[in-house]
Amino acid sequence: MRRLIALLALLCCTTLAYAQTAPAAAPTLVDDVLTHLAKHQRVRAEFTQRRENPDLAEPQVSTGDLLFVIGKGMMWHTRAPYEDTLVLTGGDTRRLNAQGKLERVRDGNRGVSQVSGMLQGLLAGKTDEAARQFTITAEGSVDNWTLHFVPKQARVARVLAGITLKGDAFLESIDVNLASGERTAISFANTREAGALSAVETSALGAE
Repeated sequence: MRRLIALLALLCCTTLAYAQTAPAAAPTLVDDVLTHLAKHQRVRAEFTQRRENPDLAEPQVSTGDLLFVIGKGMMWHTRAPYEDTLVLTGGDTRRLNAQGKLERVRDGNRGVSQVSGMLQGLLAGKTDEAARQFTITAEGSVDNWTLHFVPKQARVARVLAGITLKGDAFLESIDVNLASGERTAISFANTREAGALSAVETSALGAE
């Protein structure tokens, strides 16, 4: 999970934006999708991340849990192939150690924080934080949607082919395709309302 966030951070200097040249219907569907997602203030899900690289004999797979709280942040808990928990709150990225204490991530640079903000903004239904890096197109309906993000700038397009998000009432998957042929796909399962937070989660996210 940390690798994906770092990858997106490298490629996405700012957060997602509406395309000025997209079909007239697309922004309306995007608005509807984001509003739909924002109805869920606290969400839990299980994730599977699969990284495929033409140079690798086998894909790299990791699994874990996600917690998202609107206005507070996100917790990515990787369970396999190793234990690791990243806490992303606003412009800050920290790691939760075995003692339940937060430690600043040494490689937690500005880009990682921006990607955290991008994902938090999207799940919170916010569009005012959007930037101008991507052309966005939308397909389907608010109950079964797909959003495609294609970089506008040639220098970014030389590295990133595109990002695709899919979902229904919740975000179901994130698919990142690089120009090199490398692909990172995250799928979410058992997505649900988070319910009560643990004491550690409440402290880490500053959520009451």
